[in-house]
Amino acid sequence: MDNLNDAQKQAIVHKDGPMMVLAGPGSGKTTVITKRTKYLVEKHGVNPRNILVITFTKAAAREMKERFEQLMKGECQVTFGTFHSVFFYILKQAYHFTAANIIREETKKAYIKESIDRLNLEVEDEADFISNIIGEISLVKSEMLPIEHYYSTNCAEEIFIQIYKEYDQRLRRNQLIDFDDMLVYCYELLSQRSDILAMWQNYYQYILIDEFQDINKLQYEIVKLLAKPRNNLFIVGDDDQSIYRFRGAKPEIMLGFPKDYENTKTVLLDVNYRSSKDIVDGALRVISNNKNRFEKVIKSNRALEQPIVVKSFSDTNEEYKYLIEEIQKNNRSGMLYQDMAVIFRTNLQPRVLIERLMEYNIPFKMKDMVPNIYEHWIAKDLISYIKIALGDRSRSEFLRVMNRPKRYLSRDLLSSSVVDFSLLKEKVKDKSWMVERIVQLEADLDMVKNLPPFGAIQYIRKAIGYEGYLEEYASFRRMQVSELLEILDQLQDGAREYQTFSQWFAHMEEYKVQLEEQMKQREDKNYDGVTLTTMHSSKGLEYQAVFMIDVNEGITPYKKAVKDADLEEERRMFYVGMTRAKKILHIYWVKEMFHKKMSPSRYIGELSFAKERLKVGNEIYHKKYKKGTITYIDEKKMMVYFEQLKDTRTLSIEYAVSQGLIEF
Repeated sequence: MDNLNDAQKQAIVHKDGPMMVLAGPGSGKTTVITKRTKYLVEKHGVNPRNILVITFTKAAAREMKERFEQLMKGECQVTFGTFHSVFFYILKQAYHFTAANIIREETKKAYIKESIDRLNLEVEDEADFISNIIGEISLVKSEMLPIEHYYSTNCAEEIFIQIYKEYDQRLRRNQLIDFDDMLVYCYELLSQRSDILAMWQNYYQYILIDEFQDINKLQYEIVKLLAKPRNNLFIVGDDDQSIYRFRGAKPEIMLGFPKDYENTKTVLLDVNYRSSKDIVDGALRVISNNKNRFEKVIKSNRALEQPIVVKSFSDTNEEYKYLIEEIQKNNRSGMLYQDMAVIFRTNLQPRVLIERLMEYNIPFKMKDMVPNIYEHWIAKDLISYIKIALGDRSRSEFLRVMNRPKRYLSRDLLSSSVVDFSLLKEKVKDKSWMVERIVQLEADLDMVKNLPPFGAIQYIRKAIGYEGYLEEYASFRRMQVSELLEILDQLQDGAREYQTFSQWFAHMEEYKVQLEEQMKQREDKNYDGVTLTTMHSSKGLEYQAVFMIDVNEGITPYKKAVKDADLEEERRMFYVGMTRAKKILHIYWVKEMFHKKMSPSRYIGELSFAKERLKVGNEIYHKKYKKGTITYIDEKKMMVYFEQLKDTRTLSIEYAVSQGLIEF
């Protein structure tokens, strides 16, 4: 253990009782878990069969097992598995379940869709709606919530309850379980059968859990049952990297561990072996603004290298141009493309960037499934309007938009596969107001056909009233209309450079083909391409250079985050993104997006006035003052202002920029 630091050694030699290991980014937690397991077997004589190591993914469990077997120089009977695999194994022994009892994902979606159809719900983004409902069902089960008291974020409560109950009934009727049921049934089994519980408690005498910050309430309750009465629980995690609240994972569970187990020993792995001192210090100062966390002092084992670069741009076009130049510069200096990553908050953000990377022949691979925005239902609505304006009279296109916004036209009026406006007006001639609406639609379509794509979308949004339809739909779906308008903004902005509809449609086809080609590269680990990833999906990864883009209020933190708990989770996501970088970290924000003024993220403000070094233009300025380190342009003005402050974090970035104290 000569190459280990003192904190790692302390964790590894621990034997009995609960221990919490706070393991920040790049602190060597996998080494600690595998070597502690080896120590239990070799030094304390623990039977390998009595050790359980739990991770959150199959890949992590496989990697952990391989690392352990390399240490042991051969196979060993320690159990390495995910929560689901371990708990399903317990159920198999009790109920003789097999893989055939686990519902397939497509069957699950089919069950939900059938409920939607039975309830006659008109849902445009059906795939997203089904996915969100499945997520809510999972949350209800994992949080052990009474269904009657659950407030759905996707539809009315009575609708969600009906879908939930129908889904549950069908599972039971067909002797099927989903992944959440594995936990529910396991908890019920161990709670109700003390003899079975005692058997598993005796079998798993030492339990080690990786990424403990991602645990949900139900998983934790089962673990607590299994650990009794020995309570040999060895948990490893980082509350600052808890970013899956939507799955039921909350940092409060880890924060409460020392209260649940009063004799808990705590070790902080306080050395980051991944990132430079600049990055570690900057990231820590941002995350320190969270109140609901364990305080930590973490140091880098690497020297100062390159200061964190914070840079502003007039718009995303300027931002992406600079980003591409930086990627090319790094590559020319010898850095592989695969050693660089672009990190963003949502998977809708990189559409334009993807197009630019293709233009410059820069290879890239996407960590997430990036949706094709032109296949979004809103895009299809716009395209239908345009096709009809250009002369397409197919029933399918007309059906799509005839009541968006509401014109109160019935499907029954469309008796043939081709829509005839004259015949349509004839059918409703006794209702003058309906005739007027059809006449107005014809006039609107005449306008649209003579406009370029950008203008056509603007006319459909405002003059035809499509935005009004989106407002009504957002209200029904309990979502912010801004989420839908953002799709419109992206589509309209992307159409700006095309003069004709044929050019725009050709671009859509080309983009689709290129996107499909890029998706094939996702699983190729040897493919030398820049990684494009959301903050969520970047967790656990590391790169020589990281570029965080669009770090603006409303994006990071995301506009839906309004509660303190949500804002703290957004900050944790930003922290995760920052700590993926080993050597180079660039943080970019834009002053304007979709012709709307934007402000820098509050996290940039938290970073900028509490850093040892910040690159401003071509110079590096730094000045020690009290507890923090202040970056400034005008020393006199800055120091006068700081005489009035007790805490450097109270200086707002907007004030400093407006007063000429700093610039980006």
